[in-house]
Amino acid sequence: MKATTTNVFTRNLSAYLNKKIRRAVNEGGTSSSKTYSIVQLLIFIAMESKRKILISIVAESLPVLKRGAIRDFLKIMEDYLDEKRWNRSDYIYTFPNGSQIEFFGADSSAKLRGGRRDILYINECNNVAYESFMELDKRTRLFTFLDYNPVAEFWAHEKIIPRPDTEYIHSTYLDAKHVLDKSIIENIESEKDADPNWWHVYGLGLVGKINGLVYPNFQIIEQLQPIARPLIIYGLDFGFSNDPSVLVRNEIRGNDLYSEEMFYETGMTNRQIADRFAEVGVRKHRDVIIADSAEPKSIQELCDYGYNVLPVTKGQGSVEHGIQKVNQYNQFWFKNSPNCIKEQRNCMYIKDKNGNFTDAITHFFSHGMDARRYAVSEVSKVTGFPSAKDWFGKT
Repeated sequence: MKATTTNVFTRNLSAYLNKKIRRAVNEGGTSSSKTYSIVQLLIFIAMESKRKILISIVAESLPVLKRGAIRDFLKIMEDYLDEKRWNRSDYIYTFPNGSQIEFFGADSSAKLRGGRRDILYINECNNVAYESFMELDKRTRLFTFLDYNPVAEFWAHEKIIPRPDTEYIHSTYLDAKHVLDKSIIENIESEKDADPNWWHVYGLGLVGKINGLVYPNFQIIEQLQPIARPLIIYGLDFGFSNDPSVLVRNEIRGNDLYSEEMFYETGMTNRQIADRFAEVGVRKHRDVIIADSAEPKSIQELCDYGYNVLPVTKGQGSVEHGIQKVNQYNQFWFKNSPNCIKEQRNCMYIKDKNGNFTDAITHFFSHGMDARRYAVSEVSKVTGFPSAKDWFGKT
């Protein structure tokens, strides 16, 4: 298999071949090729192994894997992928030599305490509990790869990196500059002065601190029992080339806000957005969608397609008002919302040159958050009552 690689690939390969090293910890910024390079290396190892080996690629949940490592795996394999060897229900690929790569979420207790493997890779390991890591690592025979963006210190810094049998690999987008589109590089570097907090972690790949979070508290759930008259309101944030278009479904039950990422995609035209509405179950002329009022033509076009799209009210203090309304609720995200979950974990207020927090918010992690905020701030347009609590009191 011929492939273009980065020095992140080379450094991880070197660590793997070093008999004194048992683990490689990859800490770095966005677009540094951490995930892509490690998956690329694992494919190479699986294909070239002289005996059958099992490689486990793990993340917080299966939706996170689908968004990242599985997508990279399929892209790297491309013409080499034999569909007959790809078990799409169990997410296991079997190579001609009998070696296998399997994908599963760390939220699967049976998998954590199940069989052994030869090589382990935990993607975005800062979102996986240390106990889960230990369950997986102690059942791994040869080698463990870890990667993460250094949003804050966690168990890897204290318990793993200091070990003599661990290789620490730091990377930034500059390590993959020769394979990145110019627009991606420009987009990353544009944040250097605009958002120093983001640049510190995602540009330079340096450890940050979890403070200044816009939405500090939430939980992840798998499912919700249906009720007779659910209060449902959708939020839509428009994007196109660099920014995604995001639709979030919100169900409010008393003090609880349950949100679900329905789509999170770049390059979508309004026609494609309308088609996706139909695919995810939004009902024409019935369900209410609150959208960014900065896109009146897009709102009108979606209305012409038969959808009940309303503009969010904007004005002085409207953003902070919407944030306050969201934070009045106990917030929940469904597990199949990986992009929005990542946003909530990273959506922070920007500091000024003196280190004081401003009202400005990290742009990179604001799209799903904005979509949800639009919906929650306009509950009265759906219910006719000032708040969801008033609506529930009348039903």
